[in-house]
Amino acid sequence: MTPADPALETEVTRSFGARLPLVAGGLMWLSDADYVAAGARAGVMSFITAASFPEAADLRREIRRARELAAGRPFGVNVSMLPKLVSGEKTADVFRLIADEGVRFVETSGRNPEEFMPILKDAGIFVLHKVPAVRYAIKAQSIGVDMVSIVGAECGGHPGLDMIGTMVNGALADRDLRIPWLLGGGIGTGAQLVAALAMGAAGVVVGTRFLVAHEIAAHADYKAAIAAASERDTALTMQTVRNTIRTLRNETTETVTRLEAEDPAIGIEGLLPHVAGRIAREGYRTGNWQQGMYSAGQALGLTDAPAPLAAIVDRFEAEALRALARLRPATANYDRAAQ
Repeated sequence: MTPADPALETEVTRSFGARLPLVAGGLMWLSDADYVAAGARAGVMSFITAASFPEAADLRREIRRARELAAGRPFGVNVSMLPKLVSGEKTADVFRLIADEGVRFVETSGRNPEEFMPILKDAGIFVLHKVPAVRYAIKAQSIGVDMVSIVGAECGGHPGLDMIGTMVNGALADRDLRIPWLLGGGIGTGAQLVAALAMGAAGVVVGTRFLVAHEIAAHADYKAAIAAASERDTALTMQTVRNTIRTLRNETTETVTRLEAEDPAIGIEGLLPHVAGRIAREGYRTGNWQQGMYSAGQALGLTDAPAPLAAIVDRFEAEALRALARLRPATANYDRAAQ
């Protein structure tokens, strides 16, 4: 697909064959074949979340289903690794399965993927690594990843311990990185996409804004809650276990906030009855969004009524084109003044 404006052609569009320099980051329990294929058809890169399919046969089946639904358009697989290696971890097997299926693009996150790079590079796989701060991006650059996503403190999910904002991350990345980089955290409009490009980014990574897409397999009541929420309706919890997470504010976040305040040494065992992923997975199915942890960033304030993913992408493009149009008269005036 060809970008509608030359200014929107970047390493993202060239590497992924995308229409916009926009990546739909992996969404735990939600990024399935229907969602990523819709992204592929709409002209953006998106990733199946491997952790949503813990059985190898299920992941293989989902990749094949996505390939069929994507109608020849590219998509990838997200592999989120735990911060530390644990006994019985099957990450290497997951990467081998992805390579065996001929998937060309992988999004990694959670910890340094260095130990798995030989598997990925031997298979000719393009590696996009997601980090919460530029200091981690510099390390990823040194081990040979192809591109990095840097998500700021405004993001949904895990913003890291440093809590560096998106704008500061962008300025640091422009100064310190040589490989292409994406900017994320609070991104919900095409104007923000243009701003990121102006800072030197090759594109943006988007999560929260897409939670209301029709192709997201979640209950209508959950999507209604996301659409009604504002930028003020997120909560940061789990700081006591050094695993800070930003989620939709609900009864569970109030409970976890209280427990952490009452007992800072509560530990993950004390929090698990409230924060276990299975609770949110059930909530996506039933619509009971008050129970469980639902990753959501401050782009909630930019998220409105449910719509097809293609329509949301079209809106991103229209907003980006309007932002570029606003810039060009100023650029022309500057050029004339310089002559």
